Order: sequence, then structure tokens, then C-alpha cells
Amino acid sequence: MGAMKLSAEVSAFMKRLGYRFDDPELLLRALTHGSFSSATRPDNQRLEFLGDRVLGLVISEAILEDDRSATEGVLAPRYNALVRKETCADVAREIDLGAVLKLGKSEMVSGGRRKEALLGDAMEAVIAAVYRDGGLEAARAMILRFWARRIAGVEADARDPKTALQELLQAKGQTPPSYDIIKREGPDHAPQFTIEARAETGHSAQAQAGSKRQAEQAAAKALLESLKHE
Repeated sequence: MGAMKLSAEVSAFMKRLGYRFDDPELLLRALTHGSFSSATRPDNQRLEFLGDRVLGLVISEAILEDDRSATEGVLAPRYNALVRKETCADVAREIDLGAVLKLGKSEMVSGGRRKEALLGDAMEAVIAAVYRDGGLEAARAMILRFWARRIAGVEADARDPKTALQELLQAKGQTPPSYDIIKREGPDHAPQFTIEARAETGHSAQAQAGSKRQAEQAAAKALLESLKHE
């Protein structure tokens, strides 16, 4: 039933996902961005809301099983690292979800298929679609297939670098670091930001990424590493 209703591109995506939908309409809804939605084609926001919770439950159980002695204080940052939007977007890129997103013209022109938040949201919506179509076990199997190596490789201290840097500086009696845009390059649909993270002592580090948030995190990580090795 599903294959008859899906384009060749979406059918190929379903194979990459490793799950065959009984109700392909759920998958199509998960792939529909608000810029493309209509009265007959709802967008994926409601599914995104649900998928975020399904992912959270599955990852919570998985990291509890992965490390039976870890305290809540250790588990929480690992959890945050595994469910954050950047990780969902990484998985979305791994299965080329962007190629099958239903986008309006404005989003297509502005490079929507590559946008971090948009990809992360759509990945959560796809998780919810699998959950609604096949139940929790189907969703768990799909999530663990793509998150398994990420769970195995998540750092013992997986706090995001900006938080870790701020805590390190505060422990030294210093003020939080500053983040300044040094350079913005590239077209509007694919910008590159160079950000400098600077401590009040004058120590600093720079990093470049496609969004200010990513560049700030990368700069914070670089500065954190340099301060740890002093």
C-alpha cells in the first residue's frame, strides 16, 4: 500500500530509514515543513512535538542500560548531548532526509534542506511517524539503529562546551566568557561565522561554523581545551 503512494525518492528514503510504513501518509506529514503545508497537507510540528518525547524516552532507557552505575549527574549531560537538535540533524544528514523534505519556495531558495534546526525538527517528526505507525518497539529499533554508536561514544562528561567553559571560569573566580563575531562570510543561504571566545584573562580561541550557535560552541570547546592544558 505504502509504495504505491510514495514517490521514488521517498520510497528510497524509507529504505534508508529501515522501516516500511503501513500508513505512508504519516511519513509524508513528517516530511512536510510549515512553508509547504496546506489545508489538506498539515505540517510536521505536531509530530515533531511527539517525536521529541519518544526520542527522550528511548535514549533515557538506553543510557541507563549502557552504564548501570552512572549517577543522574552523569546521565543528564549525556542525555542532553544525544537528544539535542544538532544530534538529530546529524542523523538526518546521515540518511539524507533533506532530499525528501517538502518545502515552500522561500525555504528552498534559502537553503532549507541544509538548515540545522529544520533537519533536526524533521528527524523528530519522522521518529513520531514511526511510533504512530508501528508502536514504541518499532520506534525504539529505528532510533537505536542510528543512535547506537552515538550512545557508545558519548563522552562521560557530555556537557555542552559553553556550559563547561563557563563553569571552569567561575570555579577560577572569573566572569563568564564573551563571544564576538569576528567575521561573517558566504551567501545568506549558506553563511559561515567566525566566533571568538575570550576569557577575562585574555585567553581566547576562534572557530568557524555555519551558524553562530555552532561556532560559539566550537570556539568554547577550543578555549576549554587550551585552558585545561595550561
